[in-house]
Amino acid sequence: MQKQKLPSSGVARELLRVKGQFWTPDWVAEAMAAYVLKGEVKEVFDPAVGAGAFFRAAKKIAAESGKPIALSGTELNLEVLQQARQSGLTESDLANVQRRDFVLQPPQQRFKAILANPPYIRHHRLSGEVKAQLKKYGALLIGEPLDGRAGLHIYFLLRALELLDDDGRLAFLMPADTCEGIFANRLWRWITQHYRLDAVITFSPAASPFPQVDTNPIIFLLRKSAPTPSFFWAKCNQAESSHLKEWMSSEFHRAASTELSVAARSLEEGLTTGLSRTPGAGKNLSPVLADFATVMRGIATGANEFFFLTAAQAKALDLPHEFLLPAIGRTRDVSEEWVTQETIKQLETVGRPTLLFSPDGRPLNAFPLPVATYLRQGEALNLHQKPLISTRRPWYKMETRNVPPILFAYLGRRHTRFIRNLAGVLPLTGFLCVYPHQKEADYIEKLWQVLRHPQTVANLSRIGKSYGAGAIKVEPRALEQLPLSDAVLAKIGFQPVAKPAQLSLY
Repeated sequence: MQKQKLPSSGVARELLRVKGQFWTPDWVAEAMAAYVLKGEVKEVFDPAVGAGAFFRAAKKIAAESGKPIALSGTELNLEVLQQARQSGLTESDLANVQRRDFVLQPPQQRFKAILANPPYIRHHRLSGEVKAQLKKYGALLIGEPLDGRAGLHIYFLLRALELLDDDGRLAFLMPADTCEGIFANRLWRWITQHYRLDAVITFSPAASPFPQVDTNPIIFLLRKSAPTPSFFWAKCNQAESSHLKEWMSSEFHRAASTELSVAARSLEEGLTTGLSRTPGAGKNLSPVLADFATVMRGIATGANEFFFLTAAQAKALDLPHEFLLPAIGRTRDVSEEWVTQETIKQLETVGRPTLLFSPDGRPLNAFPLPVATYLRQGEALNLHQKPLISTRRPWYKMETRNVPPILFAYLGRRHTRFIRNLAGVLPLTGFLCVYPHQKEADYIEKLWQVLRHPQTVANLSRIGKSYGAGAIKVEPRALEQLPLSDAVLAKIGFQPVAKPAQLSLY
């Protein structure tokens, strides 16, 4: 089949995100089909048929074994089935595809074989009504609601498991947040108590099925049978690898290779470490960053276009300096391991914002005239009705932070993630603030040397959420649990100190 052409930006790319439609390449679909089409399977079901990759794969695997196979599925956007027809599927192949909401209006039967690459639609793209219905469904099934940040794909997996027949098999291609989100531990504890986890397959960046998509894909292989205390964890290191299909088809007996590395893992270790992470990556190492520092997110303005200004804009608005604070907004604005006054000057030269407009909570008419005039302009733009800003009292009162000596790039794939803040800037939400427990210059410098060490940066994969091409996103509380190597600490001559009882940052 011809590969999906992904628009790089604009309306077409946004529409793709809204629908969550990224087609599965044939070499991955066929490997997944080889797993589910074992035994006396007569029908395969796909809850998100799309362009029909799994139907084609199932037909091919069935033909190789000399067994007929029936195809059925659901698809809300029937117009995409035209692509399935163009790829070689017939009207007969698609005859049993129903237009229905698979999660909220599921089929009334069970299946022995389920294959899917469900729509990857994140929670913030779902309507409030749909999110409420999904949360209710999850609570009824699991016994308690999942966190509201669980995307639609999570509920596809739950519904598919519920429709799996006894001894049936399921293969799902999912993003890594399925086992890295805040809901992941509760979700997988429930799944592995009721179903057997046979294997988890991850991909190196070079082997990703979706090289142009900022997501880290994982295949989950599950059965409706008694759980076992161990599972296989594999990493595919080469795209278009035939070894992946051969390994799945052999019931995991085929030997590992340079194309496919395989390890047997205990279920408890996998759940503790994280199913997307390398075996042993979750080992509880001590000390961690929390022994040396506190972490906090950067400032969320709610409307950067209004509150984050260039020097020229601030001058044109005649805003007093007391309401302007030096700030940094994007990680790409910091190309080195430190932010200096020279960095800020260079950004001003190219017209990048470097000033945070930071009004306090006084009444609007108590501000100097230029400030009050600008704030009224903000009200005319209905900024006070924006979700985050509307929670403030008054709406224009900006969050405050102490200047952090060290910044951390919240989401990125570069080696330079910890940045020394020599310019005294305040970071926006593209960064996290790292506040050392001691303010002495020597303490801060040694901590920064530990944090920028390659071994420390490598440990980010133990605590972060993984995305495409090696990108990792790390939340504040997770960063505090970043393991720091005893060897690195000893080399730099650094020891943890007691955390202050209370650190005032506001």
